[in-house]
Amino acid sequence: MKPGSRKRGPPPPGFVEDRSEAAARVERLLQYRFHDRALLELALTHQSFSGGAASYQRLEFLGDAALDLAFSDFLYRANPTLGPGELTTLRAANISTEKLARVAVRHDLYPLLRRACPPLDLLVGQFIELVKQELEDDFSTAPYGGCVVKAPKVLADIVEAIAAAVYMDCKSDIEKFWKVTRRLFEPLITVETMHEQPMSMLNELCQKHGMVPQFKESKKVSKLLGDPKQQVLTTGVGPGLVVEVEDLRECKQKLNEQCSKKHWPKPIFKLEKEDGPAHDRKFMYSVEVETQNGTYFARGDPMSRVKYAENSGGQKMLELLLKLKL
Repeated sequence: MKPGSRKRGPPPPGFVEDRSEAAARVERLLQYRFHDRALLELALTHQSFSGGAASYQRLEFLGDAALDLAFSDFLYRANPTLGPGELTTLRAANISTEKLARVAVRHDLYPLLRRACPPLDLLVGQFIELVKQELEDDFSTAPYGGCVVKAPKVLADIVEAIAAAVYMDCKSDIEKFWKVTRRLFEPLITVETMHEQPMSMLNELCQKHGMVPQFKESKKVSKLLGDPKQQVLTTGVGPGLVVEVEDLRECKQKLNEQCSKKHWPKPIFKLEKEDGPAHDRKFMYSVEVETQNGTYFARGDPMSRVKYAENSGGQKMLELLLKLKL
């Protein structure tokens, strides 16, 4: 062994050791052949594997910006009647961490990543299982992802790094870049598909009134009752499904009370993203809760006010804890 090098353990389960095959899988997915495959190999190298040497981190930075520009250009041209706020919402729906992570799961990209971090494998494995459940429950149509646990950033990083590798390999030709990479994201979320989905329309209505939907199985047929700022009851979303909307103001408080009751540390709320023009800012908060079984993350929906965003995150965490029976 060379001085200063470290011995690597056995490869992670499911890892594609044949790097030529790993590169070939990405090329088949993109229908694009790299002139410089070293860029692609770098995009598929996590910092835990590189031991401080080259990893995908710089490419991920570039890919984030390249995708932002490509989607902005596409949405601007495809939606001539939309204002900046609506365009921002559409762009966020297509390239949020939640969406990119699902792209990585759908195309099975994580096994291609060179890494040496078992805790990361466990975290990603947990998320993949929840996404599978999400698909079974038909929550995948929500514009920012239907899973109530925060997507591991590494999954979004892989997509952004691969995108950057394409961008560099095609000499920063944004048109060629978009033609190649859009295959990863299809079907794209558009104005039409957002409004065709009852879940998306409900989420939009709730956000306007600072509320969040709760779903319960019921055979009772209900009608719209009361002030929409207080309650919404409706049927037709699915067989026997009643949708109830609760005031967001209670969710953060309820989460704090539950953590205190179970003798867990106080939840940690963190601003993940602030986006949109000055007249239509959107805030997105994540929540971290440490339990006796491990630490869990959840991310709320974009909201027009910080307090709504925090409570949206709190509501997502409450859903996760209930689902995990903690």
